[in-house]
Amino acid sequence: MVEIADLLAAGLLQSFEPLNFAMILAGCMAGLFIGGMPGRGSVSGVAILLPVTFLVPPTAAIIFLAALYYGAMYGGAISSITLGIPGASTAVATVFDGRPMAQKGKANQAMMAAAIASFIGGTISIILFTLFAPPLAEVALKFGPQEEFALMILAFATFIGLGGDDIPKTIFSILLGLVMAAVGFDIISGKPRLIFFDLVEFQRGIGFLVLAIGIYGIGEMLWTLEQTGGKVKLDYVKTTWAEFKKHLGQIKAYLPTTSLGSALGFFVGTLPAAGATPASLMAYGLAKTFSNDPDSFGKGNIAGVAAPEAANNAASTGSMLPMITLGIPGSPTTAILLGGMIIWGLRPGPLLFANNPDFVWGLIGSMYVANFVTVALNLALIPLFVRVLAMPFTILTPIIFILCFVGVFATTDRMFDVWLMLALGLGGYLLRKLNYPVAPAVLAIVLGPLAERSMRQSLIGSQGDVTTFISISEHPISLGCIVIAVMLMLYPVWSNYRRKLANRSTL
Repeated sequence: MVEIADLLAAGLLQSFEPLNFAMILAGCMAGLFIGGMPGRGSVSGVAILLPVTFLVPPTAAIIFLAALYYGAMYGGAISSITLGIPGASTAVATVFDGRPMAQKGKANQAMMAAAIASFIGGTISIILFTLFAPPLAEVALKFGPQEEFALMILAFATFIGLGGDDIPKTIFSILLGLVMAAVGFDIISGKPRLIFFDLVEFQRGIGFLVLAIGIYGIGEMLWTLEQTGGKVKLDYVKTTWAEFKKHLGQIKAYLPTTSLGSALGFFVGTLPAAGATPASLMAYGLAKTFSNDPDSFGKGNIAGVAAPEAANNAASTGSMLPMITLGIPGSPTTAILLGGMIIWGLRPGPLLFANNPDFVWGLIGSMYVANFVTVALNLALIPLFVRVLAMPFTILTPIIFILCFVGVFATTDRMFDVWLMLALGLGGYLLRKLNYPVAPAVLAIVLGPLAERSMRQSLIGSQGDVTTFISISEHPISLGCIVIAVMLMLYPVWSNYRRKLANRSTL
């Protein structure tokens, strides 16, 4: 514990360095605005602004993107409450009671409750992150290629078993991502493979930035435009210091469920494919279950705002844990962060703690600072954010499109990638239109090459013996992960069977 405290102190000092602190401020501010925009979210923000971070060192870059991630989770409540439109799927549960409160003229109370609950959730999850990250990294140091491959399979299985989407569509999305990851040259032999239409440009593969910005920048914006029709109805919000002090005295009413939601959100966030959306919905259900007045939920109960906001912010930190310690993203946003770190030459995983301790603890330290900065900015600038949200879509949409075009061309310097981004954006829009989840595809694009490399290294080392992955004497961790993966993939089948039995018994 003493060693962890010393490393954390060094990380906190590093986060207050002028450049890093400036990145925290910029990331939190940008995240709040992006998170508050209807249909935008942390995934879109990180994808669109990732090219900008190449102008600064890797540590400052990841600190900026992580701060943007936290800020976007805070900001999602703004549009949920004032517009009735979630800034992202993670803020869906906030609409249930946040919007009714706004319609009753209590939008300021709902906004402050969301901000304070987000702070509580963020604080609890960061402390848990600090305690769990080092021991998990030490265990992961024992991982070889077999264990790494088994972990990747577990990540895919989690998406299939716990994703909550249509299973065949989820599998299709994963396979689509694996196909796109296979474009270009073979990672072992160096021979070309899957070169679409024999175009030379595809020999370089499909750039991760091109795909992320296309799907989450262009595709999500087109989807939002279709859903909203470019029209929003805004509720005015005004906050004062007197109202804030009055609200602080009301925290005790929802503190227990907020704390439980925070812990729940953290552990749910650590699961690949789970993330903040199911965490917030589970926390909402938890708050309703333990409430003395469950019938008031959905009609403007302040606990129905606080619990999901605490959970989704806790989940955002929780999703960072497997990415940093194991190299497995816990959410679509951390998948993009993982892709960015690989571009910067950093390999997330257990060795990151040994090889780049300054980077790891600087990032952890920035989490504490960013949490305080974000809640302060959120409470102080709520009226400003609301005014920005009133911006017509006819202005907002071109700005986002220009950011996408500039971001891709500036990083690749190829018009082919710009056209490819547009094509992928249309593809992402069609997937959303047909109710296909896009997150599994992004996960597959990031993890696909890592899984392939680990698998082939394992098979080369074992001279083609596929049983090396399930050898209980040599690789018990690999066997355990594969067993859990199989159980997760069979879980939907078991759930459907139980549901059918229950339906028959009621007839």
